Amino acid sequence: MTTALTTPVLAPLTPVTATLTTMFGTSTEIAGLAPDLLVHDQTNWTPASELAETKLDLLLATAGRRWNAQPHAAAALAWKAYTYWSALPAVLGYASARRVPLLSSDNVLVHFNDPRPLLTLGLRAGIPVAVLPNDPLALTADPRVRVVADEEALLAELRRSLLDNHLTPLLNAIHGRVRLGKRTLLGSLASGVAYGILRSADAVPGSSADTITTLHRALGVEDLTELVTDQNGQLDVQRKTCCLAFTLPKPKVCSGCCIKN
Repeated sequence: MTTALTTPVLAPLTPVTATLTTMFGTSTEIAGLAPDLLVHDQTNWTPASELAETKLDLLLATAGRRWNAQPHAAAALAWKAYTYWSALPAVLGYASARRVPLLSSDNVLVHFNDPRPLLTLGLRAGIPVAVLPNDPLALTADPRVRVVADEEALLAELRRSLLDNHLTPLLNAIHGRVRLGKRTLLGSLASGVAYGILRSADAVPGSSADTITTLHRALGVEDLTELVTDQNGQLDVQRKTCCLAFTLPKPKVCSGCCIKN
């Protein structure tokens, strides 16, 4: 009698979802992200690519109502929230396992049906994932897996999918609509990436500062924030641009806001 050998079924996004659970608790209802990240029924979901096109007015109007903000502040805060949640799966995938879901705008879905966050993001089932040759996924025939040569190539895939093919078109659309400076907007991306890594520090290996530096350089935003030590001896993010929350009817000054200096 012989026993057939089978390749184990591996879940490409397990490192990301496990890290999210450590960050936010055991609930699958994380405001801002779909349960378990993946969207299997796309009813009422919209491709993120439409945010820079037909859904930009909806995004900005929703932000304006949520924060009772003027158009430029609503746009800045919408971008800040969106870039944090949209970058988080790739940031955590890289930090936790060097496994990066390719978050091009066609692979990400959004809806505005939950009143808690500004909008909810989810990933298409079957989203491709970039991995290194030593990842167990590299040995499978999984069509979702894209094996790259080394970490430099992995970071290039992260930038290409997340920034070039997703966030940059939205940034350009917002810049054209409300004339917010691109440096101001990219500062929120830099801040969101840094906060994502700092908040996941208990769940991922290695130095948070080194990981943040590596990701910032890959995305070309390394000059827009710096890491500082707060009064409790913990790393915090000091921004060099402002998200404009201080202009709200009830002004908010974020902990790392540049206007305090």
